Order: sequence, then C-alpha cells, then structure tokens
Amino acid sequence: MESRVLLRATATVTGVPQLRRPIRAINRHFSTASSSFTAFAKPIGSIGEGGNLISGRQLRPVLLLDSSPEKREILKPVRAAAAEGGDSAGETNVGFLGKYPWLVTGFFFFMWYFLNVIFNILNKKIYNYFPYPYFVSVIHLFVGVVYCLVSWSVGLPKRAPINSDILKVLIPVAVCHAIGHVTSNVSFAAVAVSFTHTIKALEPFFNASASQFLLGQPIPITLWLSLAPVVLGVAMASLTELSFNWLGFISAMISNISFTYRSIFSKKAMTDMDSTNVYAYISIIALFVCLPPAIIVEGPQLLKHGFNDAIAKVGMTKFISDLFWVGMFYHLYNQLATNTLERVAPLTHAVGNVLKRVFVIGFSIVIFGNKISTQTGIGTGIAIAGVALYSVIKAKIEEEKRVSSSLFIVSFL
Repeated sequence: MESRVLLRATATVTGVPQLRRPIRAINRHFSTASSSFTAFAKPIGSIGEGGNLISGRQLRPVLLLDSSPEKREILKPVRAAAAEGGDSAGETNVGFLGKYPWLVTGFFFFMWYFLNVIFNILNKKIYNYFPYPYFVSVIHLFVGVVYCLVSWSVGLPKRAPINSDILKVLIPVAVCHAIGHVTSNVSFAAVAVSFTHTIKALEPFFNASASQFLLGQPIPITLWLSLAPVVLGVAMASLTELSFNWLGFISAMISNISFTYRSIFSKKAMTDMDSTNVYAYISIIALFVCLPPAIIVEGPQLLKHGFNDAIAKVGMTKFISDLFWVGMFYHLYNQLATNTLERVAPLTHAVGNVLKRVFVIGFSIVIFGNKISTQTGIGTGIAIAGVALYSVIKAKIEEEKRVSSSLFIVSFL
C-alpha cells in the first residue's frame, strides 16, 4: 500500500531520479515553489488522476522523500520499478488470494452466513430441552472469552493494551451488548426463531428514532418512508404468528432498544484498537454483566432440576458438547461479521446483513418445521424488503456525505 502511495506521489515531481537529491535541495525547491502552491496542489488533489490525497489528507512530499534508512528501504522497489519502465509492476508476484480478493470476501460472507445459521439452529435445539436463556447466554460469552484468552496467549492476535480511559468508553457498549444478548436469547427460547428475527428487523426503526430524537440528527424523509413497510410487516406477522407470546415479543423489542444504544455508545467509543481486540474486551465485560442475573434468576432452578433434566434427556456428553459449540459459533459469527464489514463497503454489508436474516428465517422454518400462516409469511417478506430498502438508502446517503466531505477538503486544500 505504501509503495503504491509513493508511486502516486512521485508522479507529481519531475521524475523519480529526483529522489536521490539531497533533502536540503528538496526543501529549497519546495520553499521557492510556495508561491505557486495552489497550482501545484491542483493536479495532485485528484485521486482519480493518481494524486496523493488519501482519505481527505494531503501527503507531504518532504515526508515521503525522507532520507531515513526505513524510507530508503521502502523507496528501493519504487526506483527499481521506475528503472524498468514501470512494466514490471504489474508482473509482481502476488499470492493467489491477492490476485482474487473477491474469493476472500466471498469466503467471509459464506462463513458469516453458515456460522449464523448453525448457531441459531443449535441454539434453538438446546432451548427445546434446556429452557434457561440466562445461563445459555453466559455460556455463549464464556466460551468466546476463553477463545480470546487462548488466542491472545499464542499471539493471534496480539493483545492490545487497555487503560482506564478505554475501559470507561467500552463499559457502556458492553452493558448494552449484554442486555441485548440476553433478551434476544429469552425471545429465542420463548417463540420461533423466525418470529424473533422478524421482530428484530425493527432495529433500524429504533436506530433512526434514537438518531432523530436523542442525538438530534435529522433523518431524511426517504429513510422514514422506507421504514413504513418494516413496521407494517412486523405488525402483520405478529398478529397471526402461531408461536406468539408476550415474553418473546417484549424481549425481542428490548433487544432492539439495547442494540440501538450499543450503536450510540459505540460511536463515542472509537479507539485505535483493532476490531478483534475491541470485541474481545467487550465480551469479557459483558460476561461479568450477565453472570449475576443468571445466578439470581435461574440459579436455584438449575441446581434443583435444570441440569439433571437436560442430562437425562440427551446425556452428559451431548449436553456439554452442545453448550461448547453454540458458544463457539456465537463468538465466531460475530467476529466474522465485524471482519466482513472491514472488507466491504457499507452498502454491501447492509445488503448482506438483510440476506443473512432471510437465510436464518428460511432455514429455521425448514429445520424445525414451524408452521406459519400466509399472513405471517407475507408480513415477514414485507418487513425484510423494507429493511433492505432502508439499508440501501442509508448506505447511499452515507456514501454521498463521505464524497461531499472529501470534495470539500480537496477544494479547501
């Protein structure tokens, strides 16, 4: 990446051989050219023309042409490529995955969908013989935390240091994550998986409401209109859902609210830490948040007959194996969702998230043989279509804001 930036930067100077000029001479060159900075900045400001404006910031030629040993090592392949006329740049040996990055992205999407579907199916099967969502939620997080600790111990990834300031901004995110996770599982245990995911399709509505009324960020009318079919679809599906009960419905709604606040706090908790380490720390904090309610609400029942009943139904080995794997699938699919977001544009990820929900609803109906009424099926379809429309519009609006912001910075420079 850095070599590509350097190649772009050198296009704005008279030629690559100038890299060998002493730094003092280069400084004198740029000081004498300060009066014509505007004319000089114009041709390098356009990214489309190979300019050196990256993420709205102009790279400084003096820094790029530093004579430090590290920079000289970086500049070697640049000079070599230029000496060969630049033709060898396209012939550089890159790995198979480097030539076909879409294969890696496709693999991330496939594993994200696959692990999410497997998690939802196994999770519901556990609740069919072990209906203790608070305890199972703790197991989800506990297995993930153990996985993170083992990964850190072998340096994959290297553990990022944390201090009190980072901890303060991560705690609200983790608390909302814990509440949303537990209430989602309460809903999964109480009603059909397909119905819970239909209700959770309302999450964009809560996000828009929070942005408009809590954060004071105006939401375009087009976004509000795209949410109308979501609300209508969920209402239609709820009225005729055969597995409907208020515990499942209210729990899923609380989950939507919790994840909305998680998004709000996440925007305030931006750190330099990579996403894998951030999610690991959030999982650790959320585990401590979920543990006390699980002990208070379900502890006595578990000790009295919960564990014994589950073991009597499926056996000790299957019971422990199911809990372990459901925890692994939960952690891995969430981690892959984050990694996928880093690889694709927001619009692609938004559409992928909608399709993921479609896959989960479809597979859960097939696997568990859930009977749904015609109105429930139509309502679910309308709700998912509304979420898709909302996601596309929102992603396009964010992209337009980003582009306009970049253009403003270019014109300012």
